[in-house]
Amino acid sequence: MTVSESNSQSQAGSTSESTAEAKSGEPQTGKAQHQAGKVRSRSSALAVASGIFLSRIVGLVRDRVFAYYFGNSDAADAFRAAFRIPNFLQNLFGEGVLSASFIPVYARLRAEERHEEASQLAESIFAILLLLTSVLVLVGVLTAPWLVDAIAPGFHGAKRALVVRLVQLLFPGAALLVLSAWCLGVLNSHKRFLLSYAAPVIWNFAMIATFFVDRGRHGEAHLAVAIAIGSVIGSALQFAIQIPTVIGLLRPLAFRIRGEGEHTRTVMKNFGPVFVSRGVVQVSAYLDSLLASFLPTGAVAALSYAQTLNSLPVSLFGMAVSAAELPTMAGALGSSDEVAATLQKRLAHGFANISYFVVPSAAAFIALGDVIVALIYRSGHFTGRDVNFVWSVLAGSGAGLLASTAGRLYSSAFYALRDTRTPLNYALVRVSLTVLLGYLFALPLPRLLHIAQWWGVAGLTFSAGIAGWVEFALLRRGLSKRIGPIPSQGARLARLWVGAVLAAAVAYFVKTKLPADRPWLTGLVVLPVFGLGYAGIVRLLGVSAPINLKKVLRIS
Repeated sequence: MTVSESNSQSQAGSTSESTAEAKSGEPQTGKAQHQAGKVRSRSSALAVASGIFLSRIVGLVRDRVFAYYFGNSDAADAFRAAFRIPNFLQNLFGEGVLSASFIPVYARLRAEERHEEASQLAESIFAILLLLTSVLVLVGVLTAPWLVDAIAPGFHGAKRALVVRLVQLLFPGAALLVLSAWCLGVLNSHKRFLLSYAAPVIWNFAMIATFFVDRGRHGEAHLAVAIAIGSVIGSALQFAIQIPTVIGLLRPLAFRIRGEGEHTRTVMKNFGPVFVSRGVVQVSAYLDSLLASFLPTGAVAALSYAQTLNSLPVSLFGMAVSAAELPTMAGALGSSDEVAATLQKRLAHGFANISYFVVPSAAAFIALGDVIVALIYRSGHFTGRDVNFVWSVLAGSGAGLLASTAGRLYSSAFYALRDTRTPLNYALVRVSLTVLLGYLFALPLPRLLHIAQWWGVAGLTFSAGIAGWVEFALLRRGLSKRIGPIPSQGARLARLWVGAVLAAAVAYFVKTKLPADRPWLTGLVVLPVFGLGYAGIVRLLGVSAPINLKKVLRIS
């Protein structure tokens, strides 16, 4: 099914029809319905992944341009630190929170064909978000100096002053991105995945354009300020390109805010625990940044570069599958046993999709991280030393990559069950472990091992991976108690890891035969060898790719 076909079916109210019904007009068997549902889910996941892929690729181009002009300089540290502070607002009120609190209620209303109530709910949530973010932007701009001291106490003098100015400029853009996330929530519930996840492309283009307009002619500090302004303009454009479609989906518009409505109260009730959960996760991220500010120059920037690369498989596979599955799981109707059976099937299917792609991603980060980093970033001020620095951080993040991506899917299952408190409790455990282990691995451990202090940045990401596995185990156990046992897929996972390790070994050998000073050549040879080798080996081991594009595109 193409994305446009899926949208047309949604508008015609036929998303619950199966392929066989559309062609023959006869009801399907339960097995046929399950198979059609799997393909529709794959089509939705493909649309999400396509949108995310577009935005992430352009984001990598943006980061490469950033690395060219800034490298791991003080200005790079300042911009990365400044960007985290208003980004806190976006993450608290943005996609993750709305996905957990708003989408399950909105999607259920649509599944029950209560469309007017769904539209009224969406309008009310928009008004609440607009009010909250406006107030918080004003507070953030006024308190920026104190926020910077709290988040990056290791910065002083001109570096600190630059961070303060950048924070004040970036805050309004974060509010616009929160409103853009509201658009994403509405679009996802209507199965309009491609637009919502491709919209950040225009935000990235705005920043890239600013780089080429300014070109650093007036110094790095002036360029950083210009990029902050470009980011705000891009945020406005990202919101603007989504809003016409969203308004069309919400017609007839009531223009009445019913904050006291039952469904609004349900969203706000769900919002609280998820808000706190996202808050503690963001606190953990800021503590990482705080600890990195005490490490050598470039530590904050290196952490950000590595997190950008690490977020690519998390977004492409974890977010894509979770976002596609959430409306389906939230809209499941029937008895409690029937709903549980639906969730078990969706979780097993989703984890199979995620693991097939994330396992080799983790292996590549660990064994071939230098190739990836050099291909994306090495140019201008970003040197070979910077490549190795970021590789060490990226390899640390590979340890918990599968746990963090699969954890998104399992959390979505709790949200579909209208349970936002349990994931919060598990997030608190993860954050506590991340903070404790992060401090130990970043600061005391390098001194105890008599290694360079910059290895502490890798310790931050490695400790987060350990905590991620603990959270994943808790989520899995909690869901098993709610809906029954979930297949472990242990044998399949073992075959995936064998394929990834063997492919990485072959690719590493090929890397040693290529010139070290030609990152483009090395990357364009080594990474395809790894990817094709992995696909071939796991196929020989009896594991095929979970997404058959021919089947997905053939469904009508």
